[in-house]
Amino acid sequence: MSFSFFARALYAGASAAALTLALAAPAALAQEKLPSIEVGAAARKPKPTAAPAPAPRAPAATEPAAPALPSPDVVGNPQPGVQPAVTASSERIYSEQQVTERIYAQPGEALEIVPGLVVAQHSGMGKANQYFLRGFALDHGYDIGITLDGMNVNQPSHVHSNGYADTNFLIPELLSGMDVRKGPYFADEGVFSSVGAVHMQYVDSLRNGLILASGGSFAWGRTLMAKSWGVGEGELLMALEGNIYNGPWERPDEARKINGVARWSVGTEDNGYAVTGMAYSNHYFATDQIPYHLVWMGLMSRWGTQDPTDGGNASRYSLSARWSETTKEQWSRAEAYFIHNDTNLYDNFTYQLGAPVTGGGLGDQTHQYDHRNQIGLKAQHGWNYQLASYPTETRVGTENIFDFIHNGNGESYERIQYDEIANNYIKEYIQALWTDTTLKWTPWARSTAGFRLDYVHGSVNNAMNPIAALGWLQGTPFYIGGYNNGELGRFFTSPKFGTVFGPFYNTEFFLNFGEGLRAEDMRAATNHFATDGTQYAYIPNVQLLTKTRGAEAGFRTRPIEGLESSLSLFWQNMDAEQEFNADAATSVYGRPGRRYGFEWTTRYDPTSWAHFDSQVTGTHARFKGFDTVQAVAWANYIAGGLGSDGGLWPMGIWGMSPGNYLSLAPVWVASAELEIGEKTGWFGALQYRYFGARPLTENGQIQSPATGTLNARIGYRFDNGWKIQLDGFNIANSRSDNIDYAANVFGKQDFLLFPGYVGGSAFGIADRTFKPVDPPAVRLTLSGPIAWGEATPIAAKY
Repeated sequence: MSFSFFARALYAGASAAALTLALAAPAALAQEKLPSIEVGAAARKPKPTAAPAPAPRAPAATEPAAPALPSPDVVGNPQPGVQPAVTASSERIYSEQQVTERIYAQPGEALEIVPGLVVAQHSGMGKANQYFLRGFALDHGYDIGITLDGMNVNQPSHVHSNGYADTNFLIPELLSGMDVRKGPYFADEGVFSSVGAVHMQYVDSLRNGLILASGGSFAWGRTLMAKSWGVGEGELLMALEGNIYNGPWERPDEARKINGVARWSVGTEDNGYAVTGMAYSNHYFATDQIPYHLVWMGLMSRWGTQDPTDGGNASRYSLSARWSETTKEQWSRAEAYFIHNDTNLYDNFTYQLGAPVTGGGLGDQTHQYDHRNQIGLKAQHGWNYQLASYPTETRVGTENIFDFIHNGNGESYERIQYDEIANNYIKEYIQALWTDTTLKWTPWARSTAGFRLDYVHGSVNNAMNPIAALGWLQGTPFYIGGYNNGELGRFFTSPKFGTVFGPFYNTEFFLNFGEGLRAEDMRAATNHFATDGTQYAYIPNVQLLTKTRGAEAGFRTRPIEGLESSLSLFWQNMDAEQEFNADAATSVYGRPGRRYGFEWTTRYDPTSWAHFDSQVTGTHARFKGFDTVQAVAWANYIAGGLGSDGGLWPMGIWGMSPGNYLSLAPVWVASAELEIGEKTGWFGALQYRYFGARPLTENGQIQSPATGTLNARIGYRFDNGWKIQLDGFNIANSRSDNIDYAANVFGKQDFLLFPGYVGGSAFGIADRTFKPVDPPAVRLTLSGPIAWGEATPIAAKY
């Protein structure tokens, strides 16, 4: 047996032993739940499934009681034990109402309640969004960990992007809350969470039910039915959603989505258990980003496409279970799940550059597929005790994620794949042990120290077909499958620390420091030879695990009744800024990077019927050092002169010189929202989002424009729980871009400018490619309770 087998066995045994020891901790140690010191809103509403808030606990006899002030953005107490007191100024716990009453065009946009987070779509409503946070362009989920009911949404070593996080299966109306963290300061956050983490939960019960029908511009249609019934000793929740959409594009999206949830639960989130099944399927076409120079010259429409067959399909099926038990002295929680994901993507981002029809090619469309099964096991236990008379809380936990993957990609024409670039069977295991301890030194000071041990192991079996690899038109003209197999495992340790001072005059101060990790794509860590070139070229392996360090200082305050504000100053370094190239099925090594900035949020509730939220984030993001490799490539291109690069020289020179800008890194992100209305009667909202200009190349020569969009809502709530609302999107008719990239392309209309081009260019025409903001649109929605069976009084939400 291999050493890796013994390492995994020893690690699994240590995980089990540590968890068993924690579960068997003597009750004599349990004295007192660490009291929370929180600042924030006066109004609270418990989650629908939460137990009644416990009575205030008696403080230790050796110290006076600290005032228990509510936490900003918290409606309902955090889960006892499992959800510890807030330990960072940027940490947030959002309520059901705050999340579900936002204005969003697609389900993933519900995550934009997170300060500084931008969720952008560039390729249809069935593909994972692009995420931006704190100066990081997170691709499709690289360093932002997203979970739903304990299930990881991120998919390691995904064919399109490592950490691919597709949230299109979300049903926002079912969300009971959202817990948000940023930075590598938390022991229970691991792979894909080094920049941020968003944890979402669905409700256990909707006794009054919900039926919703929505229709609007560009053939938008959506229906939702959800209701729960008492079954046995528990509650059975069922929900079914259907959604269609064409969009404003010349080639309609023809999106067709169906989504379902079934959950049986007993007890509450903190004392009980639940079993949940989910099923989701989505088929769509997509208008991808288009070249700016062709639109500027009037050769194509803003709503046009370069390849009308782009798009794809996605499906997700899951079965999960949770168990929890909470007492005054200790608490335990365990979660297990199985997920089956299928993804097929047809993209064409360079159009006619590599395989122009004038040269006998079929265009540059690629087919990427990813089929996987993921098994997850998570558990934690915590207890309260006195350590030398100081109230103390300790938690210990384990996380185990196992992915069994078959993915690959090849060149295609009108969704018919005709050769093979990659075909891999991947096994990837992510396992972790973690612990943290919070000690309350005085009524106004507490600190948390944590430690995390991660082990990431994987193997890649390249199953490339020798005949398909050679291709009959433009495939890689050699077979490299057997040379790109490999197996690799690495351990990683991460210390965490945080301290909180206060409250002083309704103000708390926070300091945090920690280290985290970024896990790279398993293929990039094991590949030996290039998969997308015309030479039998050796490529160096990318490090499997790279380190990130971060720190944060900030405060939260409530200076007057109804006004809450927080300020966070943050800094984060990455040892390597790797970039994943989906077409080549590998990662490109990047230099170290550094980011620092601030985040300021404010919430003001002047009356019961008016609420105002705002946030602004500013970030400075740069590479460290000098990019020698890019400097050499630029010099060689300049030296090529006329007649080189397939006859397109010097069209590819723009943005090619070396620099230290981190591509796509947002500098300014801001938002503001005004909501008015009581539980019944008229209500309305205005919501503005600003996404600042971004450098698209390392030298900063190609920049995106800034984007500002304004959405609005007006509606009426009836006494019987029904409501009607009209949502308006982009009501100020912004003609900016939803997302931008720098790319080397050659479009269909470029043959008018370069009629003799038959291929052979490595750089093409350097340009900004963009997906425009959707034009103004409206959606009318009618929703209310379902009168099936016995119902409890109508909730204000419905």
